[in-house]
Amino acid sequence: MSKISKTLRALTSLVRNPWLLNHVLAADEAGWQERARAHTRRQLSAQGLPMAPLSTFLSAADDTVQPFAFREGGSLPTDLLLLRALARRVPQARYFEIGTWRGESAANVAAVAASVHTLNLSATELRALGLPERYIELHGFFSCPLPNVTHLHGNSATYDLAGLQQKFDVIFIDGDHRYEAVRTDTRRVFEHVVGPDTVVVWHDASRQPGQPRWEVLAGILDGLPASAAGQLVQVENTLCALYSPQPVATTTPDPLADPQHWFEVKLQRLPDAL
Repeated sequence: MSKISKTLRALTSLVRNPWLLNHVLAADEAGWQERARAHTRRQLSAQGLPMAPLSTFLSAADDTVQPFAFREGGSLPTDLLLLRALARRVPQARYFEIGTWRGESAANVAAVAASVHTLNLSATELRALGLPERYIELHGFFSCPLPNVTHLHGNSATYDLAGLQQKFDVIFIDGDHRYEAVRTDTRRVFEHVVGPDTVVVWHDASRQPGQPRWEVLAGILDGLPASAAGQLVQVENTLCALYSPQPVATTTPDPLADPQHWFEVKLQRLPDAL
């Protein structure tokens, strides 16, 4: 039987029995987990990377996330709080991210950083992917009006990162979350814009807090250079993995343990117009 025939038969089976997709996804996830845990330089448990409390990175001033739209495809409030806190720790912080979307992360960090650079596919590249015009227009909705945010356009796999001619204090990788893209983004960021004190954060390294997304972790681990001697952790209460050049206290993740940290959340609606 040819490969095409096998593929067509497999697709027909999925159409007739959609529940089979769960088995396909589970097997795929198991394969990524095996690949990630095969790395000997970074010890992973069945629950993923060692866990660092979010409170490790917060100060008393880190109590606000703004803006936050509660819309599809965004970050958790705790993800944005982490980014703001990391930038706030560095005087005149320089922040770089891959993946702009509505500009929530860039706008949140811009409030506490000296400069923000955010890289996304250009409108032309997004149109070539067949994406709706309205979706394209929403990119940078929150960040475009801000004077200390620079919007860069291009593919992160080929963009001239070296041409930025600077190292950044905080880097957020939130582009394509497939293995090859994560691996490439990780490798290129460390090659061109990571300095000895840079903290790197990857979004969607967990499907939900405490549940690893193994394909992303495999991409991070395969893209991380051997010279990166810092610590790789997942941050509790977030969807983020984090690389710290300095040691961070961690624990072994236990999804059934009593919560050790919790929060008070207050909502205040801001004016509709920016």
